[in-house]
Amino acid sequence: MLNIQTVTVIGATGTMGANVAGIFASFGNAKVYCVARDLNKVKKTIPRIVKSVRADSIAHNLIPADFGMLEECVANSDLVFESAAESIEIKKSIHSKIAEALKENSVACTGTSGLSITSLAECYPDALRTHFFGVHFFNPPYNMPLCEFTPTRYSDKGTGEEIKNYLKDTLFRTVVEVKDSPAFLGNRIGFQFINEALQYAEKYKDNGGIDYIDALLGSFTGRSMAPLVTSDFVGLDVHKAIVDNVYENTNDYARDTFVLPDYVKKLVEENKLGRKSGMGLYQMIRYENGFKRNTVLDINTGLYRDVIPYAFPFVDKMKKYIKEGDYEKAFERLINNRSQEAEICLSFLLKYIVYSLYATEEVGYTIEAADDVMATGFNWCPPLAMYQALSTVANVPSLIRERLPEICKKVDIDRLLADVKASKYDYRLYFKSGR
Repeated sequence: MLNIQTVTVIGATGTMGANVAGIFASFGNAKVYCVARDLNKVKKTIPRIVKSVRADSIAHNLIPADFGMLEECVANSDLVFESAAESIEIKKSIHSKIAEALKENSVACTGTSGLSITSLAECYPDALRTHFFGVHFFNPPYNMPLCEFTPTRYSDKGTGEEIKNYLKDTLFRTVVEVKDSPAFLGNRIGFQFINEALQYAEKYKDNGGIDYIDALLGSFTGRSMAPLVTSDFVGLDVHKAIVDNVYENTNDYARDTFVLPDYVKKLVEENKLGRKSGMGLYQMIRYENGFKRNTVLDINTGLYRDVIPYAFPFVDKMKKYIKEGDYEKAFERLINNRSQEAEICLSFLLKYIVYSLYATEEVGYTIEAADDVMATGFNWCPPLAMYQALSTVANVPSLIRERLPEICKKVDIDRLLADVKASKYDYRLYFKSGR
């Protein structure tokens, strides 16, 4: 019987490692060894961990440690959580070290966002492989409760159930069990959408590019943050690792949408990684007088320019109707407006429905899994709810066949949509009238 009182988090100075350490220390009330290479950096990170969960009282639960103390930390822990860089070589090196000190009745987990859980499990001897799992939190975990849980063929089912119950009942996660597949489910769906939006930004660079596409896929389309702003928030290096992994290790009908555009590769090479480095797709310039200037990369010139306040009539109408609570008129405006901008917007929403259901068949276990991962991991209107929203004004299968003919040649739409059911999520909560 698992009794998780002490946890080691490896990579605790990183964004996810720090935030996850806070979740274990606060919701789990666990003593947490916060391990990273630089002990002084860990000590400086402790206040950030405390702030991430808004609970000053957890500070005494957080114990700074470096790699020289790893063996002792692991030997004293009931659960070890690795949150190192998204490199299979780095992770294998760390798990080989964990395996040398892990107690027989303890659990080891990786927080990878999509690398092979099975290959990491094989860093452990047979007796310990049964207690190894993928436990993928979403950022920031205080606000995004999704946790993708991935066992391997070596995993002990009973231990797996205990871990899932701990995640659900103690850490208050929305647990979705997924197969050991590149990017798992949430990122497979979310980054397909985001990466294709990056591709469209390049395609329409003469229309404005990055901020042009974000203006077409903002909060009025059922997401809390525009897709390319999201990529900057996550980090372009993390984005690249996710889409490269999917492209190299899968071969579904949407594979080409995971090809990272050259202009994004160049940003990563220049260490312009988004919000964490101060510039990426966007750059916020702050002046001494307190004035802020929001700029965006111009793909044509490679320079930053002011974000354009685009005015698209169909968007203005949709926002007006959403603000009034008349969602049907908002969706009618989207579907019946045949401008280039409305066509782009609608095609993305329809492709989102199709790919979500397609990926769920491959990676998930139930059709509802797609809704759970997108609602609680991305705060996007989940696909079944999006289907319901558009169904208020149109026959969605017919709309898909009409607007996505190329995809319909590759996917059996009738079969894919045959099991669509009502979503437990209310689509009206996701469509907003703001930016």
